[in-house]
Amino acid sequence: MPQDWSFRQAADAVRNQIDWKYVLALELDDPGFDASVLSEFRSRLLAGGAEMQLFETLLSLLREQEFLKARGKQRTDSTHVLAAVVTLNRLECVGETLRHALNVLATVAPDWLGEGIPSSWYERYARRFEEYRLPAKKEDRYALAEQIGADGLQLLQLIDGEQEWAWLREIPAVQILRRVWMQQFYACAPGSPVHWRVAEDLPPAPLLISSPYDPDARWSKKRETTWTGYKVHLTETCDDDLPHLVTNVETTNATLADHSMTDVIHTHLAERDLLPSEHIVDTGYMTSDHLVTSQEQQVDFASAHA
Repeated sequence: MPQDWSFRQAADAVRNQIDWKYVLALELDDPGFDASVLSEFRSRLLAGGAEMQLFETLLSLLREQEFLKARGKQRTDSTHVLAAVVTLNRLECVGETLRHALNVLATVAPDWLGEGIPSSWYERYARRFEEYRLPAKKEDRYALAEQIGADGLQLLQLIDGEQEWAWLREIPAVQILRRVWMQQFYACAPGSPVHWRVAEDLPPAPLLISSPYDPDARWSKKRETTWTGYKVHLTETCDDDLPHLVTNVETTNATLADHSMTDVIHTHLAERDLLPSEHIVDTGYMTSDHLVTSQEQQVDFASAHA
């Protein structure tokens, strides 16, 4: 399946395109399947930790058919993986982080929450923050951020002061709230106003939480592309006389530099006896150390832009 295809596009291709029916050994009038089948299949693979088992089995079959060989030519490049979350600006992120924590607490401890929070919060945090018309003026946005900051700090102080409900501190949504507040607001003494951090004082991108619904997703940029999510490194064969086949997949944090994965990719290819004689990469994957180790592995680097 092409990397940028959705499940719906893939299902439509099976229904409408003769080449896909041929590959899958289907009759020309086969009605295909609903797109949800692919999503459910992926979920079962991930739940059982079987995705790599399927990949390794496929590689073994391709090797038996002599479509795959060691010491050929391969290339590696990375691309973005979008997190399954709405991209939020800073103000939306802090608001949605508090709203998420309140929603979780309303589910697991509704009586405690109802007794502890002001009634005004029910209206303030009723809707998702990306649906709000946020203030246009900078000073108004700062004021709203600091109001949300004060509310979040009040909630954390209520939780931290509990003895009977001490387990509330271990709820993931509460822990995410605490981390986001440390990142987005200046530390202040008890009773002091909460102040929103200026952009220059935010943590670096590898640490900054972008969404409470996927706290590992990070904002990143590669060339002209910006995204929130992850990064995937794909290695494929590119011999002239053989089909191009994916031999290795590595998913990483979006902010991790490409050159950090070069040795990892070579190690995993070597474990499958699939090290290439020529590895085509862009300069982001190469350092002086890699040029030295590649001689030991008998792998020649070639520039993807040559």
